[in-house]
Amino acid sequence: MDFQLDFEQRMVQESTQKMVERDIAPILAAHDPDTPLPKSAMQQIFLTCASVGLTGARIPESAGGSEMSALTMGLMYEQLPPAIGLSVIAHEGTGARLHHASTPAQRERILPDLISGKKIACTGVSEPGVGSDPRSIKTRAVEDGDHYVIEGRKIWITNASICDVINVTCTVGKDDKGLSRMMRVMVDRQASPFTTREIEVLGLKQGHLSEVLFENCRAPKSDALGEAGDAAKVLTLTWLANRPIFGLFCVHLAQKALDAASQYAKDRVQFGRQIGSFQLVQHLLADISTAVTTSRLLCYYALNCIDNGDRANHVSAMAKRYAVQACQRAVSMAMEVHGAMGLTKEMGIEQLYRDVRMFTVPDGTNQILALIEGRELTEIAAFRP
Repeated sequence: MDFQLDFEQRMVQESTQKMVERDIAPILAAHDPDTPLPKSAMQQIFLTCASVGLTGARIPESAGGSEMSALTMGLMYEQLPPAIGLSVIAHEGTGARLHHASTPAQRERILPDLISGKKIACTGVSEPGVGSDPRSIKTRAVEDGDHYVIEGRKIWITNASICDVINVTCTVGKDDKGLSRMMRVMVDRQASPFTTREIEVLGLKQGHLSEVLFENCRAPKSDALGEAGDAAKVLTLTWLANRPIFGLFCVHLAQKALDAASQYAKDRVQFGRQIGSFQLVQHLLADISTAVTTSRLLCYYALNCIDNGDRANHVSAMAKRYAVQACQRAVSMAMEVHGAMGLTKEMGIEQLYRDVRMFTVPDGTNQILALIEGRELTEIAAFRP
């Protein structure tokens, strides 16, 4: 067992860091940090990410993707600003789901523009009143000749306000247990218009999180993906890797907080001494560093399990849940090292705190993830027979 990254993996990290510094950070700095980026700016960023394969990471090379390992994806995504990483993985995951559940004709027609970053995609699952239980969705797809008519509302959808296509999870009726028989329809915004509204949230403010309204939205039947009833399986295929990668977004934020706190402990003087010389400050720094290191290693381990073909439901849920909780606490402790300055916008720690808090919800709340772990340990489902 080797806990060190090899030369190629370190090069992947370093080249992604340089790409962010050169091509992405200036775009973020040129815009209001508390306002979603305009689509033109996001389009530039997507083209940049496409150039290193991030927009088609889980798509086979034979289909035009970069076919990365899960761990390589994690190493690269960890370097991205989390608001951007969340947007790119929502797009990339949509493409991966499309590849897994589409016909050759659909892939040929839709995938190239997504992989190249020319078009922006997203997935619409969550609804008002339906979050952790997608089998209870109410958005309907009703057959009407050669089309489906989609009616309903989605919420908390990353990229919806800037997307060109959205992969909508709909219900086409109930199964014998009274749960929705889910299907997906890839809706082209230009051909089948729908309405979006940005949601103002606590953190990741340069990103895009929206509510979507479908009213008499007509999509060709040729844009339906897979078979009715197989949507949950296809969604799970991407959630397994997404969860530890979301954990690594939190590691990114906590590492920044650790770096800032360590420097502040050397610079700040009280009682005639650097505060870093006080035992309690050193204790805070040690706890922050431990949280960052353990979270990073657990997320890498979960991604490696996926690459090895292991059943990763348990460790994937564990990695995200642990990393979110540990890194949230780590950023909070970094604020304590900064004292009153930690509460100011000037130092930027409060932004890290707002951003890390955002990851307690997507792709499974901490509580749902704990129940997934419990199900894997006991073989008993706590939330559905």
